[in-house]
Amino acid sequence: MKEIVANEIAKRVKNGDVLGVGTGTTVDAALEAIGKRVTSEGLLITVVPTSYQSAWRCQELGLTVMYSGYRGYLSWGFDGADQVTSERWAIKGKGGALLQEKILAKRCKHFVIIADDSKVVPQLGVGCPIPVEVVPEARVIVEDGLRGLGASDLTLRAGSGKHGPTITERGNIIIDATFSNVAADLEARIKSLVGVVESGLFIGYAHEVLVASAAGLRSL
Repeated sequence: MKEIVANEIAKRVKNGDVLGVGTGTTVDAALEAIGKRVTSEGLLITVVPTSYQSAWRCQELGLTVMYSGYRGYLSWGFDGADQVTSERWAIKGKGGALLQEKILAKRCKHFVIIADDSKVVPQLGVGCPIPVEVVPEARVIVEDGLRGLGASDLTLRAGSGKHGPTITERGNIIIDATFSNVAADLEARIKSLVGVVESGLFIGYAHEVLVASAAGLRSL
């Protein structure tokens, strides 16, 4: 299913595009497909990635990687999601790059979320906490604030292969917050808490969601 959606993304790429590129396994599959077109057709594709992982993979595939501080909007871009609804609301940030991913989504003139059918849900937040990137010194303030907004469970994300919490590429920590109800204003309410850098709620960012299933590909 990832191959189906990856091939569709690769078909849309045009010579000279400046692409925003997200992070994750579905994105990796799309990059592989784009890389094949770059090799076979000699396309010149420039990318602005959200993570070191994506930047390094793009370089390996022959895509030109531009500094993320490039001033300007991007032709279009794509990224995966942890959950997404038919209204194109999404939760992202399981990989820890939610701040860069949200900046990317806002910079793209057309932002596409790519996913397989297992990621499409009727309601956000069921079985998937919302990542919240937090300035370390504000942890206790933010935790109290999230509880005040209705969070039923809060978990400081532990680092992998290290002692202590996950540290984002901006030097912050991540709190995974479970909410039983995700309303349209929850993203803004989380962002209003002192010490919150960004949340993994993406409400109103995706222009399109490409969903691959056993039955084929559909666009939301």
